[in-house]
Amino acid sequence: MTWLYDLLTDVFAVLVWPSAIYFLLGNTLMLLLILLASRHFTRYLRRSEHRGEDAMAASPVSLGVSVIVPAYNESAVILTSVRSMLDLRYPDHEVIVVNDGSADDTFERLRVAFDLVEDHRDVPGRVPVRGAIRGIWRSREGGVPLLVVDKENSGRSDSVNIGLDLASRELVVMVDADSILEPDALLSVSKPFADDPDRIVATGGVVRIVNNSRVQGGRITELRMPKQIITRIQVVEYLRAFLLGRTAWSDLNALILISGAFGMFRRDVLIEVGGLDADSIGEDFELVMRIQRWIRDGKRDARVQFVAEPVSWTEAPSTIKVLARQRRRWHRGLWEVLWKYRGMLLNPKYGRLGFVALPYYWLFELFAPLAELVGIVIVVAGLAVGAVDPGAAVLLLLVSYGYGTLVTLAAIVVEEASFHRYERWRDLAAILWAVVAESLGYRQLTAIWRMQGWWAGITNRKQVWGEMTRTGFSGSEETADASAGEGQSERAD
Repeated sequence: MTWLYDLLTDVFAVLVWPSAIYFLLGNTLMLLLILLASRHFTRYLRRSEHRGEDAMAASPVSLGVSVIVPAYNESAVILTSVRSMLDLRYPDHEVIVVNDGSADDTFERLRVAFDLVEDHRDVPGRVPVRGAIRGIWRSREGGVPLLVVDKENSGRSDSVNIGLDLASRELVVMVDADSILEPDALLSVSKPFADDPDRIVATGGVVRIVNNSRVQGGRITELRMPKQIITRIQVVEYLRAFLLGRTAWSDLNALILISGAFGMFRRDVLIEVGGLDADSIGEDFELVMRIQRWIRDGKRDARVQFVAEPVSWTEAPSTIKVLARQRRRWHRGLWEVLWKYRGMLLNPKYGRLGFVALPYYWLFELFAPLAELVGIVIVVAGLAVGAVDPGAAVLLLLVSYGYGTLVTLAAIVVEEASFHRYERWRDLAAILWAVVAESLGYRQLTAIWRMQGWWAGITNRKQVWGEMTRTGFSGSEETADASAGEGQSERAD
């Protein structure tokens, strides 16, 4: 085993300081993003009473919004979700549900609940679509602004494109069928369009986790932390990355990702760039990158903005199997989009996108699981054969996991001071425990899954969206029906 001892000693000696610097720099940059976001929240809260949302809600000239909801096997949540969207406080919005060839009774539930009748309108054909439309339906009651499209299964992106083709309002929102929007969400996320109509082309809103919270009438009546530890850790991840990270990138005018679970776009821009890419597994990331390139290639005075206050509540994976599929898909999508737009990296033409945002995503998002797993293997193997200095190993642990935990705690403090969503002390205690637990196996597992997704992308394996098991919203009628024998629903492309 002398050769192994010598090998690990040499490898560790070469990698220990670069690895320490890598993790130190990555965590420090995330801390800077959190501090930048905290400054944004301070300004936002100071003028929160003067945002003018009441005036927008009553204004007949507010831009209309088409809410597009792609749905595949969403029987457990579809009625609660659609009702919450129809009840949103906004002067002019329609809801377009696109049933993507569901194998369960998603469409039948909608047909019965909203008394749907066939609508024989023509499809404009403004964006390319693949799935054949089997029928278009509307509510018999003319006052319900609901359109339901029943089509053959062709994937989420193609379903959104069909909804986009039928949309009649100036702004378009894409919302997952397992999501619940807060009552004023459309007012908040559309406000940048009202404030700066000539420049804003897209906005993104916050996505947070609803698991275990009570939902009645399409509204969250009691917010609770999820029961499962893996879902609690995802709450922490969403706060750190989806709320604080994207808020900071938006302030830097370098936002390259809006979650597909809650994003608003100018309809004419979406049509001009061709809608979503049905061949991309990271379709939301790819769309925003394409829009950012469209802005800069055309030297347009336009921007993409993130809005921290509107919230879309979504059901997160609660099992290891489903979470693993999700993280493989996310990282594969990250790789494919970064590679597709590699010409923007360090390109002066793209300003902060090319010199700040994209290098960060390449180094500290794409390569992060590789750096973490290589470090773990070398340290563990080296300690096992006595080839690694324990002091140096502790140093790596401190700058990677210890410092990372402190950065995450800073994110939780900023979020709690700004929005204070969780009222119960037990929920706050659960969040703090999740911050610590994230480094005790969870991060290592997600690093493995992310590497698997990256490898699948590099080797060009068949793209699979995966399945998402739905348990329904706690306290809703659909959840009660499901528990009575209808089971769970899944989504797949």
